[in-house]
Amino acid sequence: MTHSANHTQKPRRGHRGPGRRIGRTLALVLPVVLVLSGTLAVTRVDWTGSSSDSVLTASAGDLSAPARSRAPQDVLRDRLLLELQEKNPGVALTHLQEEVDRHPSLAKHCASLARALGRAAVRAYGPSRAQSYARPVCDTSFAAGVAAHHND
Repeated sequence: MTHSANHTQKPRRGHRGPGRRIGRTLALVLPVVLVLSGTLAVTRVDWTGSSSDSVLTASAGDLSAPARSRAPQDVLRDRLLLELQEKNPGVALTHLQEEVDRHPSLAKHCASLARALGRAAVRAYGPSRAQSYARPVCDTSFAAGVAAHHND
């Protein structure tokens, strides 16, 4: 009976070593660790309209510091982008013009807002259809946003 000292085993089919096992373990354990460590914020919202009873609990940060309010142009941008998705770019452009007319301090942000709408319109509607909504709101910034995103 002879035994070979050179035992070479073929790896089992589908076995990729300890790295694969570690990766699978992390994929299963990591979400649980994140949830248990409190990295997710918990929010309770009072839907009756009284904002004084709303509670927000966060896992990190200085809760005694006052919350930073968002800049008016950022709030307007988010609202217009939502409107663009729910309705169409024409409605969002009309409301942009109305807001700039109502609040002249937004005029300096009008071009960047219109360009953002143009880029979003290309993503949502494609370049040709997005361009069809162009109008002279904040000069031609909407069209510039469409063209810039189309050329990227």
